[in-house]
Amino acid sequence: MSNSVIAAQLYTVREFTKTPADVAETFKKVSAIGYKVVQISAFGPIDPQEVKTMLDGEGLTCCITHIDYDRLTDDLPAVIDQHKLWECKHVAVGSMPGPYVENGVDGIKKFAEQANEIGRKLHETGLTFSYHNHSFEFVRVGDKTMMDILFEETDPRYVQAELDTYWVQHGGADVIQWINKMKNRMPVIHVKDMAIEPPRTQVMAEVGEGNLNWPGILEACKEAGVEYYAVEQDICPGDPFDSLEISYKNLRAMGLE
Repeated sequence: MSNSVIAAQLYTVREFTKTPADVAETFKKVSAIGYKVVQISAFGPIDPQEVKTMLDGEGLTCCITHIDYDRLTDDLPAVIDQHKLWECKHVAVGSMPGPYVENGVDGIKKFAEQANEIGRKLHETGLTFSYHNHSFEFVRVGDKTMMDILFEETDPRYVQAELDTYWVQHGGADVIQWINKMKNRMPVIHVKDMAIEPPRTQVMAEVGEGNLNWPGILEACKEAGVEYYAVEQDICPGDPFDSLEISYKNLRAMGLE
């Protein structure tokens, strides 16, 4: 695995990963920016072996994926084989499916029960399983948030976190506090900034171009044992490859590699 800790979350460029030719060109572009590590997410139909060949050809490695939840419940052996082929240790789910959310605390606990089982099976094969948050998980239920309940109900050995800095902030929570809570339970973090556009609109921004406390965030990540900092920007102001480049250069200037 590369020594680089900055990764490109390819969901950022999802409009350019719909075909094998798109994927090949995208790998070339992110490699040219300087990335050596990627997160695979939102690809169109493509053979896993072809992905591996393309990764190797560009000198890239895959540090983590986002896998559809139905594949995790219905096709886990194939998911495991795919990750072994890609030499990718970390598996993540991008969100909690709607029916669990709609059922409140009972739904969260049911999801946590299933996540523990998925994570246990992955753990037995040497892989990890992480949950990626948005902001809805910070809805309060009594004196706790859904996020609190989810991580209290899951076993740290089997369910880890893939915190998203923007969405934690968007949910009204403290990014650094949550990084501290997930110490030794978060191999990958999603890094994206939050800016305010006039008159009072929250927008996603390239890392270092918004208002988040990056010195504090990166120091907390170091203490928490984060392995990879995956740059993700769901909505970009222009060319998403330009956004990936700005975040990459800013993170390098902050001391990451």
